[in-house]
Amino acid sequence: MSATSTLNAPASDVTIPGFEHDLLSRLRAGDERAYDTLVHHYGGRMLSTAKRFFRCEDDAADAVQEAFVAAFRRLDTFGGDSQLYTWLHRIVVNACLMRLRSQSRKPTVSMDELLPKFDSTGHHADRVTAWSAAASEQASTSETRAYVRACIDRLPDIYRQILILRDIEELDTQETADLLGESLANVKTRLHRARQALRTLLEPMFEPEASRSTRASRSTSGR
Repeated sequence: MSATSTLNAPASDVTIPGFEHDLLSRLRAGDERAYDTLVHHYGGRMLSTAKRFFRCEDDAADAVQEAFVAAFRRLDTFGGDSQLYTWLHRIVVNACLMRLRSQSRKPTVSMDELLPKFDSTGHHADRVTAWSAAASEQASTSETRAYVRACIDRLPDIYRQILILRDIEELDTQETADLLGESLANVKTRLHRARQALRTLLEPMFEPEASRSTRASRSTSGR
């Protein structure tokens, strides 16, 4: 069985009372079957997390494998002050970030081109159009999710990573800053800029048809 198929093996969503305590005791005692149980029980959810960082499933699977190896080596550092799942999740996120830093990324867009422009009075230079109510429903389709992911991938690394950690993995701002080795102020500023840039990239899909037509007309008349 491949590493990816092993990680994709189904696992119970319900943690039996005492399950983690018993599993941890077995792991620390060197029980080899406990290691298989750990991967089987948490592997699928850890792989789902890694897939949000990588477009290639093999990269995601490799990051998870690296994370489990790291977890096995660091069992003595787990103090039990959080769930085992939470501890593993943090190690997986770290492994993903480390692998991303070692990879050469494809060209990204310029943030300055995507951020709002303001006139001398401090107002938006371009009219900000509210997205239609159907946009949220549209976002639930697999095609749209793929489009959103492709737009996120176009952001420069640091903005992309902050957006994933805060808005997809739902880490808090301090946790994100700690993982990235950034100050809290930098994370807050870059998150705001990343959200603005992503909105610009998503506008062609989500803005109302009437707004697209108006914008196209203005562009044509200005030639």
